[in-house]
Amino acid sequence: MTSSAADHPVVRTRSLGVAYGSIVALADVNLEVPAGTSVAVIGPNGSGKSTLLGTLSGLIRPTAGRVEVLGRAPQDARRRVAHVLQSTRANESVPLTVAEAVRIGAYGRRGALRPLTAGDHGAIEEAIDRLRVGDLRSRQLHELSGGQRQRVYVAQGLAQRARLLLLDEPITGLDLVTQETISQVVREECDAGRTAIVTTHDVGTAALADLVVVVATRLIAAGEPGAVLRSEVLAEAYGGHLHVLDDGGHVLDEPAPHDGHQQTSDRPR
Repeated sequence: MTSSAADHPVVRTRSLGVAYGSIVALADVNLEVPAGTSVAVIGPNGSGKSTLLGTLSGLIRPTAGRVEVLGRAPQDARRRVAHVLQSTRANESVPLTVAEAVRIGAYGRRGALRPLTAGDHGAIEEAIDRLRVGDLRSRQLHELSGGQRQRVYVAQGLAQRARLLLLDEPITGLDLVTQETISQVVREECDAGRTAIVTTHDVGTAALADLVVVVATRLIAAGEPGAVLRSEVLAEAYGGHLHVLDDGGHVLDEPAPHDGHQQTSDRPR
């Protein structure tokens, strides 16, 4: 990669807006994400977090402004972007094993009609190992727990060998093994020079990222965790759902999508 390409932001939006009819999901979002960065996107339910990821992956077309991903329009960068959707359900009518599901990620990079290379097969096995699903490779997806299935879908994204990994609520409400495994993979991907953008409801998780983006339809703030995860910034996004504790920690009493009652906090655990 040339130095000019390496210096080019992986993501750049200018006055980005997305509307579904009369409903505005995102408005006037200006954002740049450097390569090798771990990004946490936080905001209340319905704030546009998932819409932002969908726009970056090319699944959603903006209604205003511009978006560049890896220097291209999102639709032209799809093979270099892996997008793991929130709460993906397995279709029981379609028999698909864990190994087959992860293999689909490699085809996402090469195209469905091109044979997989030795490098592709190596990436598949490495992804299965890193997400700790090797003992499940012959199991059907619908037989797995929510956490196991989520690890399979993240492994599918890794098998694509993408430069940008988009994870929508990958660990909310799931088991501890899944949370730790996916969090470790995100760190490793960024250490290797790739970029990961993760949506989350957990302030403590967001504090571990290199860059925190706070959205509430519009961009409230973006920057290093220490500069962004402040009471006045979070209050602007969450309003009365934010509670500041005596020790300076923050608790959000907004229901999380997976379990309907999860609280998030950045207090020491």
